[in-house]
Amino acid sequence: MTVPTQFQTALPTDQHGPPEATPPSHRPGWWPVIRPLVLRLHFYAGVLVAPFILAASVTGLLYTIAPQVEQIAYHELTHVTPSGETVPLADQVAAARATHPDGAVIRVDVPEAADRSTRVVFTDETVPADHDMSVFVNPYTGQVQGQVRSYGQWLGFRAWLDELHRNLHLGAFGRHYSELAASWLWVVALGGLMLWLGRWRRDRRVRRLVLPDPETTGRSRAMSWHAVIGVWLLLGVLALSVSGLTWSRFAGANIGEVRTALSWTEPTPATSLHGDGTAAEHAHHGASVAATGDPDAVFSEGAGIDGVLDTARDAGLGDPLYLVPPADPGSAWTAAENKRDWPTRYDAISVDPATGEQLDRVDFADWPPMAKLTDWVIGAHMGILFGVLNQLALAALALGLIAATLLGYRMWWLRRPRGAGGLRFGRPAPRGAWRRLPWPAMVAAVTVVAVVGWFVPMLGVTLIGFLVVDAVIGAVRSRT
Repeated sequence: MTVPTQFQTALPTDQHGPPEATPPSHRPGWWPVIRPLVLRLHFYAGVLVAPFILAASVTGLLYTIAPQVEQIAYHELTHVTPSGETVPLADQVAAARATHPDGAVIRVDVPEAADRSTRVVFTDETVPADHDMSVFVNPYTGQVQGQVRSYGQWLGFRAWLDELHRNLHLGAFGRHYSELAASWLWVVALGGLMLWLGRWRRDRRVRRLVLPDPETTGRSRAMSWHAVIGVWLLLGVLALSVSGLTWSRFAGANIGEVRTALSWTEPTPATSLHGDGTAAEHAHHGASVAATGDPDAVFSEGAGIDGVLDTARDAGLGDPLYLVPPADPGSAWTAAENKRDWPTRYDAISVDPATGEQLDRVDFADWPPMAKLTDWVIGAHMGILFGVLNQLALAALALGLIAATLLGYRMWWLRRPRGAGGLRFGRPAPRGAWRRLPWPAMVAAVTVVAVVGWFVPMLGVTLIGFLVVDAVIGAVRSRT
């Protein structure tokens, strides 16, 4: 007898005994519960925040070539031809002062090689905020070779690229763009990883996790490449996000407070001549000069800058070496190494301006481990920790982020309703993800979002904005 097709699925698989009872249904795991929420968050963050991430990736890619451009563009300023004995450092500073009579000397960069010039950094009211003016002097002739606007260590074009990456040359307002990108980058990356792992659980083949599927087409193919690129970039992307937040305006302030509370900051040698333990800012971040009277007298009177240099060399400080003048008549000199490539060196001492005696010392080996780690991560973010290899790695990260972002938009485009034309885009992930969460998961999610949103304000504020806009759109659609 032939069994009708509609009844075939009701037959037991065991043909040699009575039908078995249907096993009791099991509750779904945690992933099916939170997947809709992760999917909707990843979708909206990808669509609305991706332009900022794309801008940061493109400007970051340009920044990776900055060291080579700087060396070529300013070679005549930074390099000299060795010829005999060098002029005393105090005379070199005086020559720089003659060409730059206004402003205070922030620091003096000692030549780190025989063919390098001396760099004297001044404050300057004619340059943008946070920028300075660097005057370069030939240490063999005492002649000024020229001057250029600078930002920290970076000169001219490199400083311009750095500001482009930080704020798109929009000043303090522009910093919101980079902070928004850094705040959401880790959320987008981890959310995408969760979605890809959830999809991979069906297959369980490692190849499907780390290599694109060659058998797919259309949107599935774009998704495969988008996800695999994200997997390969994950660790680098997380490092970029965390280090980028340390420079940000709002989250950076919170991170600074945490570092201070946990003693994760960089220790500096005490510079107070009164023994009260006052310390000046570490030379590799710069320092301010606020001396009374003739601020330039300290370069030649007492121990003078040449005596400070001798004390630093006797203390074993190597190149690159920064000499920071006293902040006021009651403060000491600071001499500090500033070797930011691997292996890093930041040993620093304070020196009595009258006698040239070493007053205090802080070695890089004595820094807290988290202070060292922070410096290394920031150095890697800037492409200076491991030289050219670091630059190539950053360029690969930037290119990968650009590709993943564009593929994400392509997936959105391919998700359009069938037959749609013009500028109609793909449908968003379904609504109602929050309402489907069990109340314990809801409480946990809200708590985590509140804590993270407070610590990373740009993330919290924009997330609230997403929720409000989404709710308004949902209300309007339900009425129409």
